[in-house]
Order: sequence, then structure tokens, then C-alpha cells
Amino acid sequence: MEDEPLSVATVESVGQDAIAIAFESPADFAARPGQFVKLVADVDGERESRFYTISSSDVEDTFEVTVEIDPDGAFGPILADLEAGDELVVSGPYGNAYYEDEPRVVVLAGGPGVGPAVGIARRALADGNEAAIVYRDDDPIHEDALADLEAEGATVHVIDAGDDMVATTTDVVTGEAGEQVFVYGFADFLDAATAAIDAAGGDPDAAKVENFG
Repeated sequence: MEDEPLSVATVESVGQDAIAIAFESPADFAARPGQFVKLVADVDGERESRFYTISSSDVEDTFEVTVEIDPDGAFGPILADLEAGDELVVSGPYGNAYYEDEPRVVVLAGGPGVGPAVGIARRALADGNEAAIVYRDDDPIHEDALADLEAEGATVHVIDAGDDMVATTTDVVTGEAGEQVFVYGFADFLDAATAAIDAAGGDPDAAKVENFG
């Protein structure tokens, strides 16, 4: 869909300078965890847009995106000031690195990649499937959601941005039939993650990868 009005349902803090925004799903909206949408807002009379990945398990009634706020940015502070009932415009969904009912999911997430990691793991567990996350960030967010996922049976590793990923990736990449590895993050993280998949005996070329820039 293109330029569909979108109403805010809730806004929740999920860490320092980070929020999860739940929007009321438009009637014809269909998306999978791991896909992303374009949000559009008026900023000082100009139309501004940014892309955010879905972090909810489904989009049946509402869908969630996770936003890391740059206080000096043009768009993030607008989102941080949203309240229930406010409206934006949405287009999408976009992207082909998303959950497709795989029996086991392994998500390697750097920085804002934790958003789709949480969404995919939530959906996999809700479907009765297995989930594992390796999340690398010096200032982790979504810690409550990650703790909930771990309590529900997911394997979760949270490591510092400078830490080597091989050991944690080796712990979660099993090579079992039906296992799907996902990678979400910026380019330098993608390089580290794909190298770790290879070192763990996995196939980096078979991973579903989304590059945030």
C-alpha cells in the first residue's frame, strides 16, 4: 500500500532513546516479521520519511516498529513526541528477508536489528517453532522483550559491539534441516555476522540478510 493514513495506538519506551510504537493496522495491511515500512511525517512544512522494520509478531490488529531516537535528528524527535490517536502516513511493506514459518530461526542482530529479531522470534515461538538471537550492541534495548523471549524458550545472547561473534553464533547455528538464519544491521555488522556464520559451519549465502546502510 502507498501513503495510507496510520493512527498511533501506543508508544512505549524500550530503552535509552528508544521507543516501540504500535500503530492500528490499516484494513488491507499484510506484512510478515522482518519486513519494513516507510513512515512519512510533516517536519517544518517538509515531507520527511524513514524506514522502520516491524518488531511485532503479527499485524492483525496493530503492528509495532522499534525506533532509536537521535535527539539531533529531524525525524526521530517527531516520533518520540507521538501520542495515541496521532496520525502519520505509511507505505509498504517492503523487503524479502522475513519469516516464512521456518521451524527454527536464528537471528543475528546489530544495533537496530534487534527490532526485527524480536518480531521474528516472537512469531516463531507463537507458532510453536524454535528461536535464537545473537544481539550485538553497546547500549542494548528491548531488554524486557528479550527476557520474555528467553523465558518462553528462546536462546538469547546479548554481547558488546566490540565482542567477537563466533562463539555465540556457533552456539545457535545448528545446521539442522529447516533452520533459517537471518542477519539485520549495518554493513560492518553484516561482514562480522556472515564471517561468524561461516566459522560456525553455516552457509552465509543461505542467510536472509537486510542491510541498514
